[in-house]
Amino acid sequence: MYLRSSLPAERCQVGGFEVEWIPDGPSGPRVTISKGEKRLWSSVPGVPFVAFSSGRSTVKESRGFFDIRDVKRPYTDVQTIESIAVGDDGVTLSGRLEGAQTAEWHCRIVAVDDAQVQISVAVDHDSHGEARTMLRHSCRPGDQVFGFGAQFTHVNLRGRSLNVLSQEPGIGRGVQPLTWLMNTAYGAGGDDTRSNAPVPHYITSGCQSLCLENTELSRFDLTAEDRIEIEVWSDEVIARVFYGESPAELIEAYTEFSGRMPPLPDWIHQGAVVGMQGGTGAAQRMWQLLREVDAPVAAFWLQDWVGARKTSVGSQLWWNWELDEDRYPGWSEFLDELGESGARVLSYVNPFLVDVSEREADCNRNLFKEAEQSGFLVKRKDGSTYLVKNTSFSAGMVDLTHPEAREWLKGVLRDQVLGAGASGWMADFGEALPFDAELYDGSDASQFHNRYPEVWAQLNREVISDAGRVGDAVFFTRSGFTRSPRYSTLFWLGDQLTSWSQEDGIRSAVTGLLSSGFSGYSQNHSDIGGYTTTAIPGFPFKIPFLDYRRSPELLHRWIELNAFTAVFRTHEGNQPGRNYQIDGDPETLNHFARFARVYAALGEFRRVLGIEAAEKGLPVVRHPWVCFPEDESAPSLKWQFMLGDRFMVAPVLDPGTQSVTMYLPKGTWRHLWTDAQVEVSSGGWFCVDAPIGMPAVFFKAGDSVGERVVARLDSHGDRVSEYSSAMIKPVSRPE
Repeated sequence: MYLRSSLPAERCQVGGFEVEWIPDGPSGPRVTISKGEKRLWSSVPGVPFVAFSSGRSTVKESRGFFDIRDVKRPYTDVQTIESIAVGDDGVTLSGRLEGAQTAEWHCRIVAVDDAQVQISVAVDHDSHGEARTMLRHSCRPGDQVFGFGAQFTHVNLRGRSLNVLSQEPGIGRGVQPLTWLMNTAYGAGGDDTRSNAPVPHYITSGCQSLCLENTELSRFDLTAEDRIEIEVWSDEVIARVFYGESPAELIEAYTEFSGRMPPLPDWIHQGAVVGMQGGTGAAQRMWQLLREVDAPVAAFWLQDWVGARKTSVGSQLWWNWELDEDRYPGWSEFLDELGESGARVLSYVNPFLVDVSEREADCNRNLFKEAEQSGFLVKRKDGSTYLVKNTSFSAGMVDLTHPEAREWLKGVLRDQVLGAGASGWMADFGEALPFDAELYDGSDASQFHNRYPEVWAQLNREVISDAGRVGDAVFFTRSGFTRSPRYSTLFWLGDQLTSWSQEDGIRSAVTGLLSSGFSGYSQNHSDIGGYTTTAIPGFPFKIPFLDYRRSPELLHRWIELNAFTAVFRTHEGNQPGRNYQIDGDPETLNHFARFARVYAALGEFRRVLGIEAAEKGLPVVRHPWVCFPEDESAPSLKWQFMLGDRFMVAPVLDPGTQSVTMYLPKGTWRHLWTDAQVEVSSGGWFCVDAPIGMPAVFFKAGDSVGERVVARLDSHGDRVSEYSSAMIKPVSRPE
């Protein structure tokens, strides 16, 4: 591969940035973008930074999973720079690409503001295949790479390659033999980089950052020591690079582009969001139990408010967005009862609709039929409704490129969700738009696929805004893309396995929080206890290595974890009867109540973090490196996190474990549960006792926020008075 030109060296000012063509570098010619002494972007010396190919792809959707097959010609391996034109508002480089095919290229570099530079690459070609354009740039050997939206297995993606396509992450994602079985039977096992909320954006430990503006499928190859290669399924690539001297500054610069999330409503900070199914009676019984153990409750999340039916995978909802009054008799009275204590009700919706003809006598409206007759559903090329398979049934997907369809669906949510008294809802799905769908406005479905989650969130946001409920109502989404933080009020991490695994269990929830925070997903959380139970309905006994059910210990540890995140919300899981629940025994119920009080005690601080999220894009749950950018060990941390900039949290993530090994940066740290303190001179590793009920949580001694939280916990007797120096022991850095 060669980058060559006969042009002399050129240096020009683009806004507050400097673009330089260096033809005679020691390792070969290159192009760089800098600000002062800080290099934001550089091509690899002597290597083309633009390349082109064409191909033919087959992309098949099944239950929200996408099988991607791509056959393409070799990439061009020679890039020539033939002209550099400097204008008042930017610089344009042009030349030719040579190799398996030839093409002309143009690269436009402009300053967006003091912290953003846009790089636009266009390739003029006569290929009859599907365009593939590659953008290459240098990366220091040893640099770690963070971000890419909600990643669940790896915080540092260096050494890996990934497709940036919103889709179901998978069941197992590498946990064997479960993943093999799910892939063999359903194509649903997933892998270690799939995500329902991916973002073509990263930040390196060397404080370089880039994102794509493209919505087409993109592929990032991070396997080489000296470079990052980005393939976009288009003949145009639009990227932004960001200036910042720290990860926090880079997050702020990036979220200026992507958009920032608003603060959560005040009421959500007062306690638990209790996920329930089963009807009014079941919810009232749980409400009584929680009051008896002094558990603060912010809301009941009643996802089966629309009614439920039995399917091959358990109990599933009727996707027809109106209240099932047979399942929830006395609905208004129950809402009033909760309201007297300041608690709310949340419900559930998604962009799919199912035909409810078989239960039409129990429904006021058949939304599927209404939408189909009005042409509001995504279609196939032949004009028929595109029925998307979801587990054991199929559903129509609302075409969000259709202005009238959007207004119709907004009216449904306004009248039948908010109108039913809900203060919010789970806005599920959004990642299943097939590539071969026909859309109302003529958009290419392969290009609109990643936009669909953004527009789905935007629609939900408009429902709240149009109803005058901004700052009071909330919805939470799992699918997402680059600009989803601009619209969504809250995210959750989707469907973790009810297990301890790194790939798809409680550990993956920690990874998801850390990674998504780099890409603007500042208000995020997980289902307490996980969601996916793989027990086979009706099967009389448990199958080792394939059967995952929530245990009491896993539930206890997940409760502890989520008390230090944005929202403290339970989920019964896809098979509630096979999972341990918060009312499984008095010990578990009291454990849940105590950590609901811990969550509430942190409410004042989380409100401050919500303002920071809205103003700067900083996440509520932060990678320690964001708070300690000068600490050389901080970038490599992956099983602990900061709540804001005050509390260091190392949750217990292994079964049968009564301690954790964690890192504490320089300072005097105070143990949250006792009066123990540890003086750290230059950063160090510690083994911390962490029996159930006392996860490893520290704050800086004397910090006023930490002291106020301690006072609130003491007022409820939720701390432990006994401690000893043996509770916190220095240890060597773990392997």
